[in-house]
Amino acid sequence: MTEWLPFLEGKAPLLLYALLAGGAALENIFPPVPADTFVVLGAFLAATGRAGAAWVFLATWMASTLGALGVFYAGRRFGMPFFQVGAGRRLLKPHQIRKLAGFYQRYGLWAVFLARFVPGFRAVVPVFAGVTEQPFHRVAPPLFLASGLWYGALTWLGLQAGRNLPAILEFVKNTNLVLMGLAVLLLGLVGAWWWLGSRERKEGQEEDR
Repeated sequence: MTEWLPFLEGKAPLLLYALLAGGAALENIFPPVPADTFVVLGAFLAATGRAGAAWVFLATWMASTLGALGVFYAGRRFGMPFFQVGAGRRLLKPHQIRKLAGFYQRYGLWAVFLARFVPGFRAVVPVFAGVTEQPFHRVAPPLFLASGLWYGALTWLGLQAGRNLPAILEFVKNTNLVLMGLAVLLLGLVGAWWWLGSRERKEGQEEDR
């Protein structure tokens, strides 16, 4: 992962902040983007005097949160029409969307907050908060808080890296692998919920006949 360091090291501070912010925002749309690694490297460069740690943190924090709010609004604007017709209707049935909305109404604050720490889910959860038309005031605060904690921790790690940058990056990589395992487990649970919900609706329709 240190191969990215020479690329970032040669950039002027403003361009560096823009690249870090772009990576943090893009992760909300394309989760494989290694935004966490970029933040640590940016903070490491800040420790060497090539950038400002506060700006690295603010740029990535704000970009990540605004990116998540962007996909939230996209889900709110286009999600429900998508799931009402064609292929979208086969992915999620109306009764499943109602159940999902009930879940967000009961656990939405915690779901949005905790999802910001789980790769993949940090991009998906805000989308479906929008699809189920959750209000802004229930989505924005946990997004801001969780993203601030996560990117604040990554910035702090980068500042502490010193000569141990490879070890810090390995720690971040291993942490994300553990979180990815949690994401796979959660994905399995979501898949089971989707399958059972589809089967339940199908059996109900057959009984009505």
